[in-house]
Amino acid sequence: MKRVHAWLRRAEGVVAGVFLILMVVLIFLGGVARMAGHPLNWTTDLATCLFAWACFMAADIAWRNDNLMSIELLPAALGERGRRILAAINLLLIGGFLAYLVYAGLWLSWISRARSFQGIPAVSYSWVTMSLPVGGVLMLVTTTLKLRALLRAPAAEATAVR
Repeated sequence: MKRVHAWLRRAEGVVAGVFLILMVVLIFLGGVARMAGHPLNWTTDLATCLFAWACFMAADIAWRNDNLMSIELLPAALGERGRRILAAINLLLIGGFLAYLVYAGLWLSWISRARSFQGIPAVSYSWVTMSLPVGGVLMLVTTTLKLRALLRAPAAEATAVR
């Protein structure tokens, strides 16, 4: 399981990076084409789709690496046991929210399957909306692993796990 998760982490980073580069290239290409008198309107639309996917993947990468903003005022006032309990409650709340996000994202993708993306008849809007449940699942896996690490860690190490 660890090898699968390690591969998933690397793949997620590569895909998010490639999507970011493609977004920049597409926007630049669209701008150059517009200046040349031959606008490519689809470049902005495709960049928007890639942006949605890259955002959720980058959010999971940031969450996994503890690079999200946090306020340590309340945990600093608690003892070690209180910090562990607060961290566990926080992770459970985040997990519950992400589970709902996955459910709502799947529902949104299902109801938008017949809608065309930006008026392009052959492309379903579900390609964009699926970024929500997929990103939610990725962050839910990260949250579950963080909760498992918190519960398994000895008391002295648990304060470092957020």
